[in-house]
Amino acid sequence: MTHFLLNSLLMQRRAFLRATSAAAAAAGAPSFLLSGCGTNLPKADLVVDPNIPWWRQHNFGPVFDELDETDLKVRGAIPPELNGVYVRNGSNPQASDNTHWFLGDGMVHGVRLGGGEAKWYRNRYVRTTFHEDGIGFGVPQGPNTYANVSLVYHADRLLASGEVGFPYELNPSDLSTVGVRDFAGELNNYFTAHPAIDPATGFMHFFGYGFGPPFLTYCVADDQGTLLSCEAVAARGATMMHSFAITDRDAIFWELPVVFDLSVLSETGWMFRWDADFGARIGVMPLGGPASEIRWVEIEPCYVFHHLNAFRVGDDIVVDVCRYDEMMNGERFGAIDPQLRRWTIGTAGEELTFSESTLSERNIEFPYSDRRNFGRATRYGWFTSLRDHPETLDPAGVVRYDSQTGMIDEWEPSPYRQSGEPLFVPAGDGEGDGWLLTFVYDRSADATDLVILDATAVGGGPVAEVRMPRRVPHGFHGTWVPDQA
Repeated sequence: MTHFLLNSLLMQRRAFLRATSAAAAAAGAPSFLLSGCGTNLPKADLVVDPNIPWWRQHNFGPVFDELDETDLKVRGAIPPELNGVYVRNGSNPQASDNTHWFLGDGMVHGVRLGGGEAKWYRNRYVRTTFHEDGIGFGVPQGPNTYANVSLVYHADRLLASGEVGFPYELNPSDLSTVGVRDFAGELNNYFTAHPAIDPATGFMHFFGYGFGPPFLTYCVADDQGTLLSCEAVAARGATMMHSFAITDRDAIFWELPVVFDLSVLSETGWMFRWDADFGARIGVMPLGGPASEIRWVEIEPCYVFHHLNAFRVGDDIVVDVCRYDEMMNGERFGAIDPQLRRWTIGTAGEELTFSESTLSERNIEFPYSDRRNFGRATRYGWFTSLRDHPETLDPAGVVRYDSQTGMIDEWEPSPYRQSGEPLFVPAGDGEGDGWLLTFVYDRSADATDLVILDATAVGGGPVAEVRMPRRVPHGFHGTWVPDQA
C-alpha cells in the first residue's frame, strides 16, 4: 500500500509539473525562451568551417572565465525533491589551440537545485598539474591528467577523472579543487574515466590502462574509499579502453583495436589510431578478482566508448553497448554512427562464447541507466540522439529505450538545440522512476539551459528549464551530489 500511495503521489506531482510548464508557455514565456521565434535565426543546418578543427567551433569551443551566478531564470516547475548539485565535466583548453577534443583542461559546470529553486550556477577549471603549469598540450603520464572526462561521487568525495592519470577531488559546495586523490598513497597506476559502483556493496571498481606494461590494471575500493586491491590484467598491448562493465559476479573488459601510437600524433593530433589487425576480444573475470582467472573470447573488430548496463542471465552475461564499426581511422573520430547492440557472452563451457544482436539502429550515445540496479537486469535506458553530420558531432535530443518492448520515447527539440548526456536522478522506488538532467545548447540564442525531463515520459518534453548565465560548451559526463550526502 505504501508503494502504491507513493507512486500515486509521484504521478500526480509529475502531472502537476507538466501542467505548470505548459501553462507558463501559454501565458507567455520569458524572452530568453522564445529565441526560436525571432527572424535572425542561423541556418538550421550546422555549418562547419573546414579550415578550423570542428572541436574549436560552435559550442565545442571553450569559455575562459569562471562565474558565480545566483539570479537564474526558470521556466516551468523544478521538482521539489531535486535537492543537490548537478555537475558535468568537459574538455576546455586554456587557449583555443588543442589538437583534439579530448586534449583540453577539465572544466566542471554545476547547478545547485533545492526546494524547487535553482540556487546557483558555477563553473571551475579542475586545477590539475597541467592546468597550473599552463600546459596547452601534454601526453598524460604517471599521475598527470586533464581530469576532463567524468565525475563520480563515492565515499563522500566528488572525483573528476580523465582518460588516464589520477582523479582529482572537488568540493561540491563550490566546485573548487581539493587536490589529487591517490587513495592515501596506495594508487600507483591509472584511474579510469568510468569507474563502476556496485549498488549492493558500495564498492567502487575501476581500472587503468597504460602506455607500457602493465597495460591494464584492475582495482577495488570499499564503500569508505579505502583501496582494497590492485592487480595487473593480462592484455595484448596499449589500447584506448575507455570503459568496462560489472555484474553482481563479474568484471568485463573489452580490448578493442584503437591502439596507442605516438607516430600519428603530428598527423591526427591524437595518440591513438585504428588497427583492425590488432584484433578484438572481451575478457571476463570474477568481480573483485583474481585477475589470473580472466577468460577471453575473440570478436569482430569494432569500438565501444560506453555501455548502458551489464547483467547475468543464468550462465550468460548480457552487455548492452553503443557500438561503432571503427573509430579513429583518419583525422577525426571516424564515422559517428553508434548503434545499440547487445552482447551475449556464454560462460558455461570451457571456452567463452559470444553473440551480438542489434537492439536499435538509431544513432545514440551517452547511455545512462538507473544506477540503483547497476550490474543487474534493467529495462530502461536513456541516451543522447545524434543527427547525421559529415563534419562534426551534432547531438540532438533525449531518447528513452525500453528493452522489454523495443519501444523508443523521444524528446526531439528544435534543430537549433543540442542535448548532452541525460543524467538520471531517482525519485520513486521503481526502476526508471525519476528525473533526467541535461545541458541543452540553443544555437539560435547562443545560450544553454539546464533541462529537466520526466524520465518515465521523455516525449512529454521538459518540466523545467533553467537558463544558464553563459553558454556551457559541449562536454562529456556528469553526476548528481544529493544534499543528504
